[in-house]
Amino acid sequence: MEPAKEPSSLFASDRERRLWAWTLAVVVAIYSTLGLARTLAGILRDEGILVAAFLIGMVLVGATVLALGLRTRPGAAEIGIALGIAAVYFMVMLRMALPEERTHLIEYGVVALFIHEALKERARQGRRVPIPALLAIAAASAVGTIDECIQAFIPSRVFDPEDILFNFLAALMAVVSSVALSWARRRRDRVRGETDRR
Repeated sequence: MEPAKEPSSLFASDRERRLWAWTLAVVVAIYSTLGLARTLAGILRDEGILVAAFLIGMVLVGATVLALGLRTRPGAAEIGIALGIAAVYFMVMLRMALPEERTHLIEYGVVALFIHEALKERARQGRRVPIPALLAIAAASAVGTIDECIQAFIPSRVFDPEDILFNFLAALMAVVSSVALSWARRRRDRVRGETDRR
């Protein structure tokens, strides 16, 4: 019996390739605006729309979590978890003094979600991916750390270790939210399956 051959393609599926492409696009967008971020925040603050822009970003993160975590009509447990997630995000947001700090929740939450989905897709296609959730959090945190290191070389920005912590927190919250919603969905489907067999 011959040993199984390793797939030759870098990606396990077209969906995985698309997810990595979206991840790359988000990271490039984050990195390309590093020099402009304070200027843009200042303009938004002067126009009185900084908070509104942040809230729109948070709604988009929430929509991403729900779209990736819920693919069917939600049950009571999923709705409860979604409301709990919203409450946690709201409390964290209130504790962050500056609106600019809150952008970490958006940026690295989205990066972590895309990485997590890409790794889960890879695992579903039979490729070896140990603990996709932890890998996604670690990878998104590494991208955030690189972000801070780049800022050390930009005159208008500063390296801030606290921002590395915010990036990690954003990745952790997004991935845990997605995992919790997926768990609730699987549990609901299992209960429905057992009910249908009776």
